[in-house]
Amino acid sequence: MTPTPGRWTYLAPNPKSAYRQLFIKGTRIRAEVVYGMTVDGSEPLTPEQVAQDMGLPLEAVREAIAYCQSDPPELREDHRREVATMQATGMNDPDYKFGGKYRLLSPQERARLGL
Repeated sequence: MTPTPGRWTYLAPNPKSAYRQLFIKGTRIRAEVVYGMTVDGSEPLTPEQVAQDMGLPLEAVREAIAYCQSDPPELREDHRREVATMQATGMNDPDYKFGGKYRLLSPQERARLGL
């Protein structure tokens, strides 16, 4: 049984996080991280493998997958903010990892970008 979006059993917001997407309840694990393990990389894991590797109930893993596949607006907004931050601070510069300059954002710039 796939949970209906908005009625999650194993997922909840984390008010202490800057991310607005849902987390596995009682953990600091974002649903997107769990989902990514099943779709990213050369050898994605099965939900059963993710549950075992992370010590989570299989139902929680399946719920995280269903949540991410529903394309919730808070997940899209988290992505938008990450891209805006990387662009504004210079992290997207190809030379960044070789000692490129990182720019700190003023409170005004952060507000303008919606961060």
